[in-house]
Amino acid sequence: MDRRALLKGTLAGAVAAPFVSTLGGTARAQSWPSRNITIVVAFPPGGAADTAARPVAQAMQEILGKSVIIDNKAGAAGLLGNAYVARAEPDGHTLLMALSSMTTLPESERLYDRKPAYEYQQLVPIARVTADPVTFNVRSDSPYKSLGDFIADAKKRPGQISFSSSGNFGATHLPFAMLEQAADIKLLHVPYRGGGPALTAFIGSQVDVTAQGPAPIFPFVRDGRARFLAQWGTERTPDLEGVPTMVELGYPSVVSYIWAGLFAPPGTPEPIVTKLRETMRKVMNDPATKAIFARAGSPAAYLDQPDFAKFVEADATRMIPVIRKIGRLDEKG
Repeated sequence: MDRRALLKGTLAGAVAAPFVSTLGGTARAQSWPSRNITIVVAFPPGGAADTAARPVAQAMQEILGKSVIIDNKAGAAGLLGNAYVARAEPDGHTLLMALSSMTTLPESERLYDRKPAYEYQQLVPIARVTADPVTFNVRSDSPYKSLGDFIADAKKRPGQISFSSSGNFGATHLPFAMLEQAADIKLLHVPYRGGGPALTAFIGSQVDVTAQGPAPIFPFVRDGRARFLAQWGTERTPDLEGVPTMVELGYPSVVSYIWAGLFAPPGTPEPIVTKLRETMRKVMNDPATKAIFARAGSPAAYLDQPDFAKFVEADATRMIPVIRKIGRLDEKG
């Protein structure tokens, strides 16, 4: 073949490729959703991610006219479910309702010289759904009446007061790790496969205290089985008006939020991302959906993609150093 003709053909193909890709994405977006949608929750039922995903799935189903199924893929504090979606077909039919720990779990893998199963930057942010301060919870019969009581006892009995979490380096492990570092105390960490099992263990008196998002623990506070001791927010919120923050109790750096947000697999075409964003805008502005979140004690905290992406990056920048400071858990004495 003539060299000039070959070059011309190559350049034509290179120019055409983006248009083919765009047209393909547009075509897929026009038919989206073409089947049922699955929202993966990387934890068992009953935790903060599950509580956030179910009202969203219900509202999406009504808006789109397709079934929206919750798939609880628990394991490794959320790592397995997050990685599953990072490898999923990027066609808008498999999504992830992630918790704040999705940004820090890859760093925990690096502590053990393992290649992370995903990087948080790979997943495409769609919308933030909730953002709640983590709550420090004791049972109603606990001797601790204040955080000061708890800290004083922890100093007397290092490593003997137990707390449950959603898993090593997960969203309810890190708040206690931050408190341990700031207050110079040592607690006994008992990790579970998610926030739901961690809460069940706490209510069942298998551990002394626990950290939870407000929504899962509120029913037990209301029926008198548990009470709030403190919270990891920067300031008091209307739902937690009577609960002091770690900041006001003398620990200004001990701040942690459990946020939940919807993500799509890497490579999801922009037209589908746009339709997902439009759908989530309707979902999160729906009065009935807002009421469900409010009744659960976890008010809607909607952010669209641009602001949500900035929020995720800022939270990762703040929390990844906490992971590094904890270090390898198998090296702890």
